[in-house]
Amino acid sequence: MSYRSIGFREKYILRCLNRLEDIDGGSVVIDGESISDPKVNINRIREKIGMVFQSFNLFPHLSVIDNITLAPVELKKMNKEDAKKKAVELLEKVGLGSKANEYPDRLSGGQKQRVAIARALAMNPEILLFDEPTSALDPEMVGEVLQVMKELANEGMTMVVVTHEMGFAREVADRVIFMDGGYIVEQGDPNDIFSNPQNPRTKDFLNKVL
Repeated sequence: MSYRSIGFREKYILRCLNRLEDIDGGSVVIDGESISDPKVNINRIREKIGMVFQSFNLFPHLSVIDNITLAPVELKKMNKEDAKKKAVELLEKVGLGSKANEYPDRLSGGQKQRVAIARALAMNPEILLFDEPTSALDPEMVGEVLQVMKELANEGMTMVVVTHEMGFAREVADRVIFMDGGYIVEQGDPNDIFSNPQNPRTKDFLNKVL
């Protein structure tokens, strides 16, 4: 699934999916459970939802491997030994097996974002949320992050992605939602949206970016 963003409101919708923002209207239901219910154990729900931020949000004082193992160990999902083993596997998965002991300030933007993806995967989430994961990257680094995301999609990971990368959305998404001013303007199969958009706002946007 891919949310395509043209403004800040879409970011808030994404953040509402794990209640990083307050939900002041409507409801959010995940696997039949309303996370907008004030009685819900949101920390339990968050354990199923990983998030990759636009600006990476890595801890600068921790090494790459410590960034990845911190949450599983602190939340008692794994002991330190198992968490480290898992982190090494995930770093290999995202093509950074040699960077385990580096610190974030020694990494490129694309490398930082791939570490952030590995960190999110370390909690074995059922859903991954991506907040414009390539917008802070130099153009030549975008491809390496999108490739990791494509591989995750091919493995069956459910992802909700706020993105301006139209080629990626068209290729990878199974559902595209076009939003304008915080409202859903058009939604459907990627081929239908990109090849035959119905809403004038969608048509205008795609004509400008494609």
